Amino acid sequence: MSHATTPQAPVLRATRLRLHAQHQAVAVMRTDCHICRAEGLAPRSQVLVSANGREVYALLYQTDDPRAPLDQVALSEAAWEALGIEEGAPVRVRHAPLPASLGHVRRRLRGQRLDAADFTAIVGDAVRGRYTDVQLAAFLAATAPLPLDVQEIIHLTRAMVEAGRRLSWPGRPVVDKHCVGGLPGNRTTPIVVAIAAANGLVMPKTSSRAITSPAGTADTMATLTPVALDADTLHRVVERHGGCLAWGGAMRLSPADDLFVRIGRELDIDTEGQMIASILSKKIAAGATHVVIDIPVGPTAKVRNHDEAAHLAACMEQVADHFGLHLRCLFTDGSQPVGRGIGPALEARDVLAVLQGAADAPRRPARARHPGGRRGAGDRRRRRARPGSGPGPAHP
Repeated sequence: MSHATTPQAPVLRATRLRLHAQHQAVAVMRTDCHICRAEGLAPRSQVLVSANGREVYALLYQTDDPRAPLDQVALSEAAWEALGIEEGAPVRVRHAPLPASLGHVRRRLRGQRLDAADFTAIVGDAVRGRYTDVQLAAFLAATAPLPLDVQEIIHLTRAMVEAGRRLSWPGRPVVDKHCVGGLPGNRTTPIVVAIAAANGLVMPKTSSRAITSPAGTADTMATLTPVALDADTLHRVVERHGGCLAWGGAMRLSPADDLFVRIGRELDIDTEGQMIASILSKKIAAGATHVVIDIPVGPTAKVRNHDEAAHLAACMEQVADHFGLHLRCLFTDGSQPVGRGIGPALEARDVLAVLQGAADAPRRPARARHPGGRRGAGDRRRRRARPGSGPGPAHP
């Protein structure tokens, strides 16, 4: 570990709080605990909890309940699992040192560009839990006034990929599809995955929770089947069926992305550079070789006009090309939702209606176009689809 435990720090007894806080490590101590007084710890302080050669950064909450022992620290599930301890195990708690990488965040806030080492340090500290939510928000906000350039997006994408695990599918092309989102009810991914797998393509699709719309693909699929799959389970499903749709956060593929998505949603901010790094880091980590990107364009969509869409597509293609990823962008009609339902359960109902060929299934969306205005492979499919059959598949 990077920080040595202070030998003189008093020992506390750990108890399992059984608190689930979205991967947030939380520690609860008495307000009048001798360590809180000696260290000057206050509620929402960042503390370093260590035991058995392991350590975890945790957010401190305090209680004045006299039933809580003075020599005890209660830990959330994330903290408990990180330390790998048993009930009553001795632990030490002290102030967490500020991550050195925060200096890079401050430089970016002042309008300076960052290099590969800077992004690696920031992402590494974020994944290790060394950043508070406020510090994560500062990093995301630092990319808004001065947008990330292509080189910075490449650096950030690589750092996000290297911070997690990568899936491998030797000897065969692996396809993927992603919609940049921002449009309620635009739930085509489960349809595409089903059709691609039925046609013999390998498509291990990992999706995120909602960011700027009422439901993400993972939220919708969670109403039909478990999506919090580990990597081994994903491999087994893909080997058997060719395709799978899972929540990427459970597999630690680009784990920094889950942190950024959570904070970005609270801030209601999704900058172009962060979005590109988020999407492509997950595709690269999942082992994709060919990717189609759906960019809905409309007055209330995330991408408002053709010029914005063309710029986004050009940046994505440059970054993807750097990593050897075959990528095609399609501009689709983002003037209104594709399906009838908005929200996880209603969007899942639309998906099932399309796949089952129901007479009342949502009609196919407007034709997709390439950035240059040419019709793409997805367009030709859609023209051949019968009315009411829903959107056709998009192939790389």
